[in-house]
Amino acid sequence: MHNKLELKDKKVVVAGLARSGVASAILLKNEGACVFVSDIKDDIDTRKNKEDLGRYAIEVELGKHSPYLFENADLIVASPGVKYDAKCLNWARAKNIPIISEIELAAGLCPAAVIAVTGTNGKSTTTALIGEILKSTGRKVHICGNIGKAFCGEIAKIAKDDIVSLEVSSFQLETIVNFKPRVSVILNFNRNHLDRHKDLEEYLSAKKRIFMNQDKGDWTVLNKDDSVIRNLACETQAEVKFFESLLNINGLRLNANQVAALRVSEIFNVACEDALRAISNFKGLEHRAEFVDTISGVDFINDSKATTVDSCAWALSNIYKPVILIAGGRDKGADFSPMRDLVRRKVKTLILIGEAKEKIKDAYRGITPIIEAQTFKQAVYTAGNIACEGDCVLLSPMCASFDMFRDYEERGRVFREIVGELKNYAQG
Repeated sequence: MHNKLELKDKKVVVAGLARSGVASAILLKNEGACVFVSDIKDDIDTRKNKEDLGRYAIEVELGKHSPYLFENADLIVASPGVKYDAKCLNWARAKNIPIISEIELAAGLCPAAVIAVTGTNGKSTTTALIGEILKSTGRKVHICGNIGKAFCGEIAKIAKDDIVSLEVSSFQLETIVNFKPRVSVILNFNRNHLDRHKDLEEYLSAKKRIFMNQDKGDWTVLNKDDSVIRNLACETQAEVKFFESLLNINGLRLNANQVAALRVSEIFNVACEDALRAISNFKGLEHRAEFVDTISGVDFINDSKATTVDSCAWALSNIYKPVILIAGGRDKGADFSPMRDLVRRKVKTLILIGEAKEKIKDAYRGITPIIEAQTFKQAVYTAGNIACEGDCVLLSPMCASFDMFRDYEERGRVFREIVGELKNYAQG
């Protein structure tokens, strides 16, 4: 796909000025495009990003979307935070102006093979693990996407023989046109993002777009134990490779994310023993079941990235201590009831925060003690106060963070800071 996009002197509007929007704008400017960035928000983050883009002489408007910009552009690059049916994008559609995502832009200029990973849960961990396995064999791998580094921001560093391990969301896949990964991976499919997608069918349709341009020279890696994902095998033109949810190899028990990464490594001819060694050495990611500290015999775990019921269920299933669970935030249309039995068996006390706390309380009423906290800090302090030696305090919210925090990363960082306060207090 290298140099497939011709951008010199094209009028390109970037919709959205978060991390990927900034990276898109800079890449477009470097490719010779006439770039303008538009964001409906006008806050401390967008102002900071506007200031950063000023060094590149890139024009930015904040607090509005001007119709004339979108109706007179040659191309629109939509950031993931901009909804597919946003008014500004519909202005462009009415004029038949092409709209692409940040990953489409980057892929159109990327000389290297791309491994694209999507799914409801586990994307970040699997993307990082694939990268670490391939790196361990001497390959140069760029790990990017929602995991931290925007794909567009890495393009200048990527050579033909490198590999890109890329996390992609349904939001990014909505507007792809020619995006064609060498390997696509779909980990699982569960109820999620119904605050953005009108129903599960639309959500699944967005996920399936990851392999829509693949052909027989490519690979699609699918979860054999997820019936929805397994049945997609007949819809892709690529070679299909399945992975299992659990696998034991030489006494090493692998979960679904690890098995998926192992199967991808096989495509790149990585020896099994080398892959298993890299898996064993992988320490995980921030905010994904991240061990923070032990205070007076109580473990504190930061799983702020768990914005779905299923990701919280995974964390609970892998903790073998009584759990004080801190949950809540902004509801994404989740059904909390399927986890009732797990909560009954694993959760000693449930502490609820945020906009969704009443809905979660209704789902788990009568099966475990429930405490409502007015602030996040109160929730963490309450958990620390009621926990006994041998317990685990788990932040695994099942909800988005936007009612209280900028993103899940800020929520996780604040959790760590408050745990630090608790430790200082415990030490006198």
